[in-house]
Amino acid sequence: MLELEVVPERSLGCEHWEFILGMPFSQAVCICVSQVAVMKKAQVIYNENDPLASDLILSLPSDGIRLLFDSVTQRLRVIEVFGMHLVKLKYCGLVFNSTDVIPTIDQIDHSFGATHPGIYDSEKRIFTLNFRGISFMFPVEQASESRYVRGLGSLQFANGSSPIASKMFIFNGNSLADSKPPALPISCFFSHPYLQSLEVIRQNGFTCGVKLSLLCEGPSQVLEPRRHSCVQELIFGASAEDVLTLLGSPSRVFYKDEDKMRIHSPLSQRRAPAPFSDYFYNYFTLGMDLLFDGKFHKLKKFVLHTNYPGHYNFNMYHRCEFKLQLPSKVTPSDPTSLVDLSPTLVTVTAYSRWDEVCEKVQPSSRPIVLHRSSSTNTTNPFGSTFCYGVEDIIFEVMPNNLIASVTLYASDDNASLLD
Repeated sequence: MLELEVVPERSLGCEHWEFILGMPFSQAVCICVSQVAVMKKAQVIYNENDPLASDLILSLPSDGIRLLFDSVTQRLRVIEVFGMHLVKLKYCGLVFNSTDVIPTIDQIDHSFGATHPGIYDSEKRIFTLNFRGISFMFPVEQASESRYVRGLGSLQFANGSSPIASKMFIFNGNSLADSKPPALPISCFFSHPYLQSLEVIRQNGFTCGVKLSLLCEGPSQVLEPRRHSCVQELIFGASAEDVLTLLGSPSRVFYKDEDKMRIHSPLSQRRAPAPFSDYFYNYFTLGMDLLFDGKFHKLKKFVLHTNYPGHYNFNMYHRCEFKLQLPSKVTPSDPTSLVDLSPTLVTVTAYSRWDEVCEKVQPSSRPIVLHRSSSTNTTNPFGSTFCYGVEDIIFEVMPNNLIASVTLYASDDNASLLD
C-alpha cells in the first residue's frame, strides 16, 4: 500500500516521487515506470476519435489513483483518489486515511479544519465537502437525507455513524468543476527548455526557418530559480554549433543508419553506399527534431510533433505548439468574377483538422503510407499514417483526421544555404 502526503492545490506523493499539478504527462509516466515495483498496473485512457474532446487519463487501478491531464496542454489538471482503501494518506504529517484511520466526515473536518457547508446531491445521494484545492465525496444513505438541513454541522445520523469518504480530488483553485492546470511548475523543468509557441517563417512562398518562444529556468537573486522566457530564430543552413548556442544540448542525438527513402532514388544512387551519415538533434521537451547534413553539418530539416495519443511516437515528445501559414489555392468558380484573386493565407496549427486544411491548400493527390515499427517488434497497434506534400512541407495525418507531425525541409530554391 502506498503511503502518500497530500498537499491541497499542489500535489500527491512521497519523499521519492511526487505527482504535481501542472506537470507534463510524460513526467508522470516516468514516475510510474521508475516505481514499477510498487505501482503494479497503469492504464492510459483517451478518446480515440477525438483526443481533444476529453481529458487524457493515466489510471493506476491497483493503487486507486487517477490522474486527469488537460487534453490541450497535456499537463496534470486533477489528481483523483477513487480507491481510498488502497492508499494511506497524510496531511501535514498526520494520517487521515488508512486501514486504522477511517476517513469519516468528522475525521476530515478534524484533519483539514473548518470550511464552508458541503453540497448535497439528492439524486446521486452524494455529499461533497470542499476545501481550497481539495474535495471529498461521501455517499449518504436515504436514512440520513431528512436530517440534512444547512451543511456539515447539521448532518446527524440515527445510529451515530458518519459517512465515509469514497473519493478525494486535488485541483488548482476553489472549484473542481472550473479547475485548470496551473503553469508548468519550476520543480518540473529539470534544466530543460520548454516551448511556448513556434512560428514557421516563410518568405516568397518558401520555408526559411522557425521562430521559437522558449521558457526555461533563469538566474535569480534568491535561492529559488525563476522562469525566463526568450525568443530564438533558426533558419535552414544554421550550423550545429549555432543550434547548440541557441537551444542548448539536445535530449538525444540520433544518427541515421539507413535511408528508407533511397528506394525512390535513381538505381545508381540506390546501390552506392552513403559516404556520411546525417543526424538528428532530438529536443523532446520542444516537440521538435532537427536534421543536419552529415557532410556540411548544416540544418536542413525540421520535424514538429503534435504528440497525440494513438500515434506510434506518443509520449516521446511534448506537443509542439506551432503556427504555420500557407497560401490558399481555392479560386472563384466563375473566371469572370471581379473578386480579388490575391492568395489568402490558411493558418495551420497543432489542432487543425486535415480535411479542413486540404480543402484550401490542395496537397498531393496520392499520399505516402507510413507504417512505423521497431526492429524488435514489427507490430504497430496504432496502424499506418498518411503523408501529404504541400510545397516544401510534409504533413503526417492520423486516421482520426488530426495532424501527427509536420516536416519542413529546404527546397531546391534555398538549398544553397547548405553549401
